[in-house]
Amino acid sequence: MKREALIKKWLDHNLNTEEQNAFEQLEDYNELIKMNKTLTSFKAPDFSIDQTYETLKTNLEVKKTNLNHWLKPLLKIAAVLAIGFSIYYYTTTLDTQVSTSIAEQTTVQLPDHSTVDLNSNSTLTFNEKNWSQSRELNLQGEAFFKVAKGKKFDVITADGIVSVLGTQFNIKQRHGYFEVTCYEGLVAVRHNHKKATLKPGHTFKIIDGKLLVNEHENTIQPQWLQGESSFKSIPLKYVIAEFENQYKQNIITENIDLSRLFTGSFTHNNLDLALKSVTIPLNLSYSQSGESILLKRE
Repeated sequence: MKREALIKKWLDHNLNTEEQNAFEQLEDYNELIKMNKTLTSFKAPDFSIDQTYETLKTNLEVKKTNLNHWLKPLLKIAAVLAIGFSIYYYTTTLDTQVSTSIAEQTTVQLPDHSTVDLNSNSTLTFNEKNWSQSRELNLQGEAFFKVAKGKKFDVITADGIVSVLGTQFNIKQRHGYFEVTCYEGLVAVRHNHKKATLKPGHTFKIIDGKLLVNEHENTIQPQWLQGESSFKSIPLKYVIAEFENQYKQNIITENIDLSRLFTGSFTHNNLDLALKSVTIPLNLSYSQSGESILLKRE
C-alpha cells in the first residue's frame, strides 16, 4: 500500500495489523507520531459531526434524506482538511537542526545559498520558514560560514553573537572556549559587554573568561577543513577536548598540568601520528587500551 494511503487510513484509525506494521516502517513514522501528539495538545474543542448535523438540519429546514447524502461526508472532509492544515502549519514552523557526532563533519546549505561547514560534535539550528525575514541561527560547537550577501546574518552562541552581511568566518564555541576568525569581509562580535569588529585574518578569542590578542592569520580558511586541528598557545585541556571530538577515544591524564600551553597541530585521520604530534613537543608519553588513552609525563 502506498504511503499516502497508509497515512489516510491511520488518520481514520482504520489500519489492520498488516497495514499497521507497514505504517510503522515508514521513514517519517516517528515524525508523524510526534506531530499527532502535538496536535492533540492544541486541537479545537471536541467537534461532533452528528450534533452539528442536527443543528444545521433545524436551522436550514432541509429534509433529512437530502442531508444524509452530502452534509456528513462534507463535514468529514472538512475535519480531514483541518487536520492536514494543522500538520502543515506545525511542520513548516519547526526549526531545522543539523548535528554531527564525534569524528564527523558535514556541509549545510541554507535557504539563501549560504553554506555552513559543521565540524565534529556540533549542532546548528535555524528556521527555514522565517529565513527570508530573519537570517538567524544557533550554533553549539564549531563551524565555518560562507554567507551570501543580503540582510544581516546573525550566529547566536552561548558565549556571544556574531553578525555579518556577507563574508566568510569561523566560530568555535565549546565549554570555556569562544573564538571567531574573519577570513573575508567584516565580522562584528558581541560577548557580554565586549564588542569587536574583525577584518580578514583577525581573531576574537576568549578562553576561561580572558580576552586574548591574536597575531594576524594569512590562511584563507580554517585548517580543520583540511583534516587538521591547529593551536597557538592554547591550554592543553582544550587540545585534549578537541582531540576527543575528532577521535572516538577517551583521554585520561596522570600528573599533567592541563593549563600548560600548546602550539602545534594534529591530523584527523591517523590516531598514532596525532598522539605523537601532541605528546612529543610536551615530553609526554601515552598508552592505549581499547577506546581509552592514558597521557602521563615521561
